[in-house]
Amino acid sequence: SSQAELHQQWGGVVPEVASRAHVEAMLPVVETALNLAEVKKPAAIAVTNRPGLIGGLSVGVTTAKALALAWQVPLIGVHHLEGHILSVLADATEALQFPHLCLIVSGGHTELIKVQAPGRYTVLSETIDDAAGEAFDKGARLLGLGYPGGARVQERATHGNPKRYPLPIAIPNDPYHFSFSGLKTAVLRLTQKEGECLDVPDAAASLQAAIVGALAAKVEGALETTGLKTLTLVGGVAANLALRARLKETANKYGVSFHTPDPSLCTDNAAM
Repeated sequence: SSQAELHQQWGGVVPEVASRAHVEAMLPVVETALNLAEVKKPAAIAVTNRPGLIGGLSVGVTTAKALALAWQVPLIGVHHLEGHILSVLADATEALQFPHLCLIVSGGHTELIKVQAPGRYTVLSETIDDAAGEAFDKGARLLGLGYPGGARVQERATHGNPKRYPLPIAIPNDPYHFSFSGLKTAVLRLTQKEGECLDVPDAAASLQAAIVGALAAKVEGALETTGLKTLTLVGGVAANLALRARLKETANKYGVSFHTPDPSLCTDNAAM
């Protein structure tokens, strides 16, 4: 059950609207899942309980608590980011090595994590302001591409020149922090300056190149300093084909293995 079409009219997620849609969808989704699985009641219930928009989380947790009580089954709270980190295990074609370096990129998070083992994580780098996914979404809105932004930017960038509009990569010499707020401002200034003369495919390609370039640079630095031999890419922005290709190149350059989940497991869902 997706709310993407619902939120298109606002160009992003409206928390109150999302919560109400969660309430309407929750029980039909659970019933459908049980019917498809041919299960009367599950052995346990896992539910995302942090972090995220409090309204949507509250609906999910309340539903899970009620069902766990009614069915008398265990209730397992799941950290949203840990779900992303471990989603790569779902369809890995070979055994995943621990420890490894993980890049999480989504609408609310951009972090480099040293994954020592399931349940043991160390944050190596994080954003000081906005996440990469937010830069995609806000950039798409400024370019008039609509929602969801990441997919729309990728689509238009396919036929664009990524070198047409020079866009900034913030704090390139700082290995511990990402920053994307300045990039959003730069896209705003670009649209104001170019007006109707703006080449949207070229602008989309330039925006995508700036985001991918910033992410890849920090990954390279982390691989050099940590010496880790495995790289994983997870989160909603991990579905971006340009980012997947760039990090695969980076992995080959440093002689490390690269893993990223199927795009269906990159976005937020119960399987992830």
